Formats: sequence, structure tokens, C-alpha cells
Amino acid sequence: MKKIVFLTGTRADFSKIKSLINITQKCRNYDIHIFATGMHMNSKYGKTVDEIYKTGFINIYSYINHDQIEKMDLTLSRTINGFSNYISEIIPDMIVVHGDRVEALAGAIVGSINNILVAHIEGGEISGTIDELIRHAVSKMSHIHFVANEQAKKRLVQLGELEKSIFVIGSPDLDLMNPNKLPSLELVKNYYDIEFEEYSIAMFHPITTEYKNIRDHVKNFCHALVESNKNYILIYPNNDLGSIEIFHEYNMLKTNPKFRIFPSLRFEYFLTLLKNANYIIGNSSAGVREAPFYNVSTINIGTRQNNRATADLIVNCSYSSEEILSAINSIKNCSEGMNKKRVHEFGTGNSDIKFKHVLDSKLVWQTNFQKQFQDLTNE
Repeated sequence: MKKIVFLTGTRADFSKIKSLINITQKCRNYDIHIFATGMHMNSKYGKTVDEIYKTGFINIYSYINHDQIEKMDLTLSRTINGFSNYISEIIPDMIVVHGDRVEALAGAIVGSINNILVAHIEGGEISGTIDELIRHAVSKMSHIHFVANEQAKKRLVQLGELEKSIFVIGSPDLDLMNPNKLPSLELVKNYYDIEFEEYSIAMFHPITTEYKNIRDHVKNFCHALVESNKNYILIYPNNDLGSIEIFHEYNMLKTNPKFRIFPSLRFEYFLTLLKNANYIIGNSSAGVREAPFYNVSTINIGTRQNNRATADLIVNCSYSSEEILSAINSIKNCSEGMNKKRVHEFGTGNSDIKFKHVLDSKLVWQTNFQKQFQDLTNE
């Protein structure tokens, strides 16, 4: 039996690995453990570790890795310390991390230094922030790669990763997105006390490399939302540097009847709301991945999703409140004239099966802990 630890630090990355945990925890060949930390442990963001417990998963260990000070380097060091102590006790055969957060980097560092196989979910992606640097660093510290598409695979090969260690499985959150498996809109609205007939979803995350401009950016964002005079379900940002400034502006909207503001939403409930929204606006990756799957329009603001926002229903704009308002006003006409084809750039919703198929192979467990750099050839 192989012991596997899944590390999760945010509501977003948990949605990416949930189906993978589920399929492996049901298999008697694997002993599955979950290390929950980061935003999951913060009551400001709804203490989403409680949602992990509600799934019925077992062997969950929770660890607080940060305080109120927004310092990514300190969070990294604390996570390394806590996770190192944790894995020294349970001694796993594999550590699974996702994406581009410091928690993932901590997991990859601890695993690689301790000769434990590290599997990275969704490496090879690109974006316009420091997240991209962290993602590539995690890839270099990982032994096995589960990527969303062939393009991501090619980028990892460019980084010198062995092609035989890269597996294309799609984006695992799509496993949860089947409309027939989601809760009803009525149930979700009642659960969250949402009375809007029509609404859109708004999510705006800080960009650490643009911190000096965050106050202006979020002011423009909120101003445009208010001026549009539409209903919004507004969801808290992640806890990176700049979140305090975003919270300050959101506090101004709490008495506005056009807004319902939430620290976090259950992922499947969020998907139901997204599927039925007029559009999603902000700079969340949900506008790039999940929204196109449901043929929902996206207004993508700024640089956070640079080089990722390519679907037909995505409208890109700057941080200018005028441009944001113009984008909002263009959504209806823009959507009416488009051929809404469901995109498959991130898979078709069976990532969990592909993931398990790789794990069931004896070869993957024979991966060399000593990584090799693969030079590109001219062939």
C-alpha cells in the first residue's frame, strides 16, 4: 500500500485535487492523508478547513502557517517547518501539490530534500504575476507532473523536465463540473440567502508585483461595479500582499443592496452560481477555466491572467474604471453574436481516472529521486 499526502492551502487548490483525493481514498491500494493549511485555517476567509472535514475524507491534519502579517516568505518558512515535522511522522511515499502557491512550494521543497516523490498538479501554466515564478519553481522541485494540456507539457519540457515524467490529465476541477451533479440554483440561493433574480460574480485578487498600485486598481474595480447598477455576488480575495487594501474597499460595499459579499463559497455551490450568472468579472482564474466551460462570459481585468485568457467569451480590459464599465456594457451584445462552443483546452472531466491510472502503474513508483535535466534537441 502506497501512502500519499495531498497538501492544500486554499479553497481554490482544494477544488483542483478534491476528485483526485476521492478516487484514491476509495482504493485499498492507497493510504491517503490530507495536510490542510494556509487560507483554510483563517476565519476571515470562512475557515474552509471545515468544508474539507464535511466531505467525509479521513486522515486530515490541519496546520496554521500564517498570522495577520502578509509576508509570503514567512508563510513559506512556517509551512516548511510544519510540513517537515508532519511528514517525518507519517513518512509518505508521495506528496501531491497543486499550482503556484507558497504552500505548494513548501511541500515540493520538503519532499524533494527528503527523497519523497513529489507530484505537481497543473505545472507548465503561465500567468502575469509572481505566481508563475512559484509554479515553475515547484515544477523544478517535483519528480512527476500532471498537466492540463499538451501546451503545458511542452513548457515543462522546455524547463528541462523529462517527458516520460509528464502526464496530460486535464484540469481536475472539471471533474466536479458536470451540471447534472451540481446542487440546484434554488438550494444554493436559499443556503446563502441570495435574493437576486439576476446577478454576476465578482472576484478581484491582489497582484504582489503590482502592490504599489493596488489601492487604485481596487477602487476603480469597485467604482465600476457600483456604477453599472447591477447585482453582484462578491467573493473575498486570496490572502496575498494587497488583500488588506481590497478588504478596505469591500467594506464600503457592505450596505449596498446590490452586493452580497462572501468570504468563501463551497466549490460545487460556487459552480452552480457561476453556471447561472450573467458574467464573471475580476481577475480570477475561474473566469478563464470554469466560466468558458459553462459558456458564461468573463470580463478579465488587468495582468493576472496574462496569456491565459483566450476563450471567445473572455473580454480583456485594463484597470481603468471607464474600460471596465465599457466591458460590462459590451457583454450582452458580445455574447449574442458568438458561436458558444464548449472548450476542451483543460480536459473533459475525467482527470481523476487518468490520475489513478498513472498511480496504478508500477513504473511511476520507480521514478528516480535524483532528477535529470533533459536538454532540448534540434530534432
